[in-house]
Amino acid sequence: AEALERAFEALADFRAIARGSGASRMIAVGTSALRDSANGPAFMRRVRREQGIRISQLSEVEEARYGFLGAVGGLPAEHGVLFDLGGGSLQIARFRGRRLLGATSLPLGALRVSDAFLRSDPPSPREMRKLREHARGLLGEAGIAPLGEGERLVGTGGTLRNVAKIDQRASGYPISRLHGYVLARRRVHEIATALAARRQKKRSRVPGLNEDRRDSVVGGAIVIDNLMDVLGATEALVSGQGVREGLALSLTTETLAAPEAARAASLQALAGRFAGWSGERARRREAAAGALLHSLEPWPDPEVREALLEAARLLDIGRTVDFFDRHDHVADLVLATDLAGFSHRQVALLSAVLRKAGDEDAPARSLAPLVTGEDRRAIERAAVVLALADEITERCPPGTPLTVDCRRRGHDAVVS
Repeated sequence: AEALERAFEALADFRAIARGSGASRMIAVGTSALRDSANGPAFMRRVRREQGIRISQLSEVEEARYGFLGAVGGLPAEHGVLFDLGGGSLQIARFRGRRLLGATSLPLGALRVSDAFLRSDPPSPREMRKLREHARGLLGEAGIAPLGEGERLVGTGGTLRNVAKIDQRASGYPISRLHGYVLARRRVHEIATALAARRQKKRSRVPGLNEDRRDSVVGGAIVIDNLMDVLGATEALVSGQGVREGLALSLTTETLAAPEAARAASLQALAGRFAGWSGERARRREAAAGALLHSLEPWPDPEVREALLEAARLLDIGRTVDFFDRHDHVADLVLATDLAGFSHRQVALLSAVLRKAGDEDAPARSLAPLVTGEDRRAIERAAVVLALADEITERCPPGTPLTVDCRRRGHDAVVS
C-alpha cells in the first residue's frame, strides 16, 4: 500500500511537469510491478478517477519490445542478448541485426529476490547461496543459450546502472555518463560481494550507490552475475535507456537504425543546436580532411579516420562559445553529450582528435583507459589533418568549389 501511494504521488508530480511543459498528450503504462500486483487494477482505476490518467497495462511481450527499442537503439550493438532487470522481473531478449527475435520474462527482479531470499542485514552466505541456486535454476528452466559468435550482452535497469556507477567512480573513468559503459563480469561479482558484507546503512556511503537501491542492489547484482555466467559473457554494455525511451520511439518507428545512421543523426542533432555551426562549411571541411588523409595516409586506422571526419563536421559548434578555444569547447561537449550509436571509445577518440588539433600538447592520456599510448601517433596525425583542413576551409569563399590536391615529397607535403 505504501509503494502504491508513492507511485500515485509520483504520477501527480509527473502530470504537473507535463502540463508545465505544455504537453498536449500523456502516455502512462504499467510494467511487471503493476502487472503482478494484486492491487494493480484498483490502483489503475483510482488514477483514472482522481487524476484523469489512463494507464495501459503492458503485457510481457510489449514490455520486452519497448525495452529492446529503448535500450539497444542508442548503442552500437548489432547482435546479442538484452536484459532489463527491474524490481519485479528480469526481461531477457535476443536480437539479430538490431531486430528483436524473442523474449522471456522471469520473476527475478531485484526487489522480489531481495525480499524473498536476503532477509538478514547483512545477508548471510547461506541466503546468498540459496538465491544463486534459485536464479540459476530459473535461467536453466528458461533455456537461456550462451552468447554466440559476434553477439554481445546489453543490459539496462536501475541495479545494473548503480553497479556500473560504483565501478565507474572507483576507476576515475573519463566519461561521466553510464550509457555505453562497459561493465566487466568480474567487477559485478566483486561489487556484489563487497556490498553484501556491509549493513544497508553503511552501503549508502559507497560512492555511486543511490540511497533507494541499498536494500535491493545485492540481490539484483547476484542475479546479473549468474545471468552473465550462464551466457558466458565477460562484460555487459550498459544502457541508460529502457521502456520509456522505447515507448517514445515506437510512436514514430518500430525499426532501429543502424549504428552508423544513429551516429550521423546524433551528430546532426547536436550541431543543429548551435547558431555558429554551418552545414556547408562543415561538409567542405570534412571533404578536405578526407582528401588530405587519403593522400597522406592511404590506409589509416578506421576508428581514427571516422573520428577525424566527425571532428571536421562538429568543429564549428565551438565558435558559439569562443572562436580561439573552440577545439577545447567542442572536445568537452562531446564527452558530456549523450551521442547515440557511439561507443565510449569512439567518443573519446573524437574528443582527443578535436583537442589535439587545437593544442598539440593536449594530453590524450587523460582519456585512459579508452584512449591509450598506442593511439597517440594516429591521433596526432589526424589532428594535424584536421587543423590543415580547417585552415584551407577558412580561406575558401562560401559557395565556391573546394578541391584539395595533396602530394608527398619526401618528408614534406605540398597542398594546392
